[in-house]
Amino acid sequence: MKVRTQFKIVFIAIVVFIWGCGFSHARQITDMQGRKVEVPEKIHSVYGTSPPVTYMLYAIAPELIGGLNFPCREKEKQYLPTRLQTLPVIGGWFGQGQTPNLETLIQVNPDVVLAWYMKNSPICRKTEEMLIPMGFALAYISLDNLEDYPETFRFLGRLLRREERAAALADYAQKTIDKIKAVRDLIPESEKVSVYYAEGTDGLSTECDASVHAQILGLCAGKNVHICPSRTVFGLEKVSIEQVMRYAPDVILSYERSFYDAIFQDPRWQNIPAVQNKRVYQIPSASLNWFDRPPSFMRFLGAVWLINKLYPQKYPVDFVDETRKFYSLFLNVNLNRKEARDIIEP
Repeated sequence: MKVRTQFKIVFIAIVVFIWGCGFSHARQITDMQGRKVEVPEKIHSVYGTSPPVTYMLYAIAPELIGGLNFPCREKEKQYLPTRLQTLPVIGGWFGQGQTPNLETLIQVNPDVVLAWYMKNSPICRKTEEMLIPMGFALAYISLDNLEDYPETFRFLGRLLRREERAAALADYAQKTIDKIKAVRDLIPESEKVSVYYAEGTDGLSTECDASVHAQILGLCAGKNVHICPSRTVFGLEKVSIEQVMRYAPDVILSYERSFYDAIFQDPRWQNIPAVQNKRVYQIPSASLNWFDRPPSFMRFLGAVWLINKLYPQKYPVDFVDETRKFYSLFLNVNLNRKEARDIIEP
């Protein structure tokens, strides 16, 4: 049965590929890893193999998204067009052991498949081994660092014929990076605020300082207290409450709302400076988390929020106004000031 199913998938893929070749004009592009890729002259449908890629597509051209990595979550729906909420769920290569549904992918038949290139990652090899023989146009983009995003926006603009839109997003991203780095570079090492990033409902999972999941800490001159080499790309390193006590962070960033709601009543956390000084902050997460999981373009707004929390005197900002501006530009959502405040302080 398994062999018959695999044969069916390959057969359908070949038919789709041959049909596509007969009815579309192609152009050659160079992806962000220097690979030559043939894509249709006019692209109608794109599939991103992981959430960070799909969210980049949403920022630039949501009308081109052909399928989702997972069903839309309730908190996202009020910010998403109805069309996106009804798209087929293809899955993708992300998380721990996730793979796409190939039959659904073949039915969607995207003109281009976009993937995040991660150096020396077996995921990239598996993606190529599966999709290229099936005739899909696979192109890589760079998302390792926030500083990659401006050029990635511009690349996607060229690929998808959305240059003007991409330029606006890239300009915002670059200006944000430049402004934050200018402040960060003036802060002496001895004055940097120490930060513990609390994940999980108990707050006892976190990220190593070099992890992609804690990247904006370094950008914003936050001193990640958990210094270690990441064991996996997935992260979520387990720590003990005794470790956190020894770290004695100035600030705690909370990923889970339930942890934030409980920390000031939990006696185990009461002797930690961040708790004593009321410098525990819940990371906003509407419609996507501003900090992590998945890492996305929302981190540009998250970085402005974070550096303002860490160094309010050095980086003053009307954050309600900044949130409204960001949501209008990146999500095509117009917020009034109350709606923006509700997102910032849920």
